[in-house]
Amino acid sequence: MRYLGIVAAVAVCLAVSATAQAITMDLVTVGNPGNTGELSGGKVSRGPIATVGAVGYEYKIGKYEVTAGQYTEFLNAVAKTADPYGLYNAKMGNNSPDWGCNIMRSVSSGSYTYSVASDWANRPVNYVSWGDAARFSNWLTSGQTEVGSYTLNGAMLDAELLAVTRNADARYVIPTENEWYKAAYYDPLKPGGPGYWDYIGTDAIPDRDVNEVRSPGNNATYMKTQTPLYVDVVYHRTEVGEFELSDSAYGTFDQLGNVAEWNETIMMRDGYTTLHRGYLGGSWTSTVAALSAVYRQARPSTTDEDMNFGFRVALVPEPVTMAGVMLGIGSVVTYVRKRRTA
Repeated sequence: MRYLGIVAAVAVCLAVSATAQAITMDLVTVGNPGNTGELSGGKVSRGPIATVGAVGYEYKIGKYEVTAGQYTEFLNAVAKTADPYGLYNAKMGNNSPDWGCNIMRSVSSGSYTYSVASDWANRPVNYVSWGDAARFSNWLTSGQTEVGSYTLNGAMLDAELLAVTRNADARYVIPTENEWYKAAYYDPLKPGGPGYWDYIGTDAIPDRDVNEVRSPGNNATYMKTQTPLYVDVVYHRTEVGEFELSDSAYGTFDQLGNVAEWNETIMMRDGYTTLHRGYLGGSWTSTVAALSAVYRQARPSTTDEDMNFGFRVALVPEPVTMAGVMLGIGSVVTYVRKRRTA
C-alpha cells in the first residue's frame, strides 16, 4: 500500500504542467469536494427545476469577474491584425447610450490597438458572447483562441457553439452551473451544518450600500424599483470587489449583480423548444429576483453580446495522464530496485 501511495504521489506531481496564462487572474479555491446540491429553478425563474451546486473535486474560480482591462490585454494579443471571431464589439467603446465598458479600438497601418481608460479598467467587461468567453479561456490555457480547454475550430454559429464541450485536459474554463453556483451560494460553515444561502452569505435580500459598515456585508450592484434606480448613475457597474465585505464563503466577489455571468451548462429554457447556455447572478439592470439562488437562467443565443453580460473563469484540476502514471511507476520501480541491490 505504501508503494502505491508513492506511485500516486509521483504521478500527480509529474502530471502538473504550466499553462499558457498570459495575464494574472486572481483565483480563490473552492474546496469541500463531494458536497450535495440543492433544488433550484422552476416557475420563479427561466429554467427548469434541477439539483445544482454539487461538485466532486476541488477547483479554483475567479475572485472577480473578468475586467475590461484584462479583456483589453486579450484583444491586443489575439485581435491585433484581424478580428475574425468578432471578439470586439463596437458597443464596448460606447458608454452612452450603449453602456459599454469603454474599451476603444484604433486603427493604424491596418493594425488594431485596444485601450481602456483607467477608471474603467477594473470594471467588468460586457458585450461578450459565450463564444468570446470560451476563446478567452482558451487563450489563458494555450495562448490560442481555437484550441485549449475547448476545441472551437472557427465555430461562430449558435449550433456550432452549442456543440462545443469541455476538453478532458481543460484548465481555464467557463464555470459550469454547478461550479459557479457552489462558489456563490454554498457555505461549508453555515450555522446548523453545510448548505446554501439564498444570496451571498445570507438569506436576506441584498442592499446596494457601497459604504458598507457591517461584516459580513450583503450588497450588490443591481437595479431597485425605486429611485435611485442604479448604484452609480455614471458607470452603472462598480469596480470589481467594490463591496469589500460582501464576499462569498470561498472569497468571491460580485457573483450577484454588476454583469450577468455566462456558464457552461446547457438547458431548455422555459417557453422554448431549443437548448441554450446558462447564465447566473443577475446584472446592474436586474431586479433582486434575478440574484436569488432559485433563479436559473439561460440565454437563447450563445452569440448574443449584451450590455448586461460578462463572465468569470474557473481553473479546473489537470487530469493525471497515463503517461505520467507510467513515468511515475518507472521512477518508483527504479528506486525500489536500487534499494534492493544496495
